[in-house]
Amino acid sequence: MAKGYWIARVDVDDIDAYQKYVKANAEPFAQYSARFLVRGGIFESPEGTARERNVVIEFPNYQAALDCYNSAGYQGAKALRLPVSSGELIIIEGYDG
Repeated sequence: MAKGYWIARVDVDDIDAYQKYVKANAEPFAQYSARFLVRGGIFESPEGTARERNVVIEFPNYQAALDCYNSAGYQGAKALRLPVSSGELIIIEGYDG
């Protein structure tokens, strides 16, 4: 079964408030066996528009990625993130070729 992924690009407006989101998302991520593959880091953007942070999170499967996002725990964390950041998030099934 193919893994599931969250791919996020984020600009943070208030890093101190954003840290509350980071603490709050730890529990749902653990519950759904999420694993960070990319979390910030140095990057170049040779094409298109970049944001300041890029994140890739791996889940055991696509359904777990969806379930984590829709969980009460993550929705509570998301409520902390929205006022202090902007960005894009996609949830995608990995290639199992």
